[in-house]
Amino acid sequence: MGFKRTSEPLAISFGLTESAPNTFTQEEIALQLDVLNNEVFVVLAVDLNCSPPDAQAGVDSAMSAQVASTSQPDIGSLAVTNIMAITERTIRAAGFVDGGVGFSHFSGETPTADLDYIGIIATNNFFFGLEGSNNLGAKTASGRLWGYRARADATTYAALVQSEILSA
Repeated sequence: MGFKRTSEPLAISFGLTESAPNTFTQEEIALQLDVLNNEVFVVLAVDLNCSPPDAQAGVDSAMSAQVASTSQPDIGSLAVTNIMAITERTIRAAGFVDGGVGFSHFSGETPTADLDYIGIIATNNFFFGLEGSNNLGAKTASGRLWGYRARADATTYAALVQSEILSA
């Protein structure tokens, strides 16, 4: 590894409400890293929770939230390199006369493999976004990110920052 741990594990909690119903809303969360000393944040795990979508007869609805190392234009998927975790709750009710059937998808709060970490944030912040679909009111989501601070050597730091910025 090209970095050395400089702190004990930290838990960073966050929460957000949509700016309007069914509107992608994103918040930048500052990590206050010491960029002059090549400090990075090593992400160990992410836990996300979002409010349930509205159950309406005959209408599909959804609620999604994500954590990313760079700003995102909308809710993405794990296929996007900088998205570290995503959660989705949906209700499939199209064609039903009642509230439909609920489904949940979570991108593993705890990795199933024996990983040292799930991501490294090299810039000074991360982004938490959420968006509902076909809901009557604004929805909320919250999360917690676990990790530790580390100091990277100059070459590793430069590569991490460049990779993060170029893949945004």
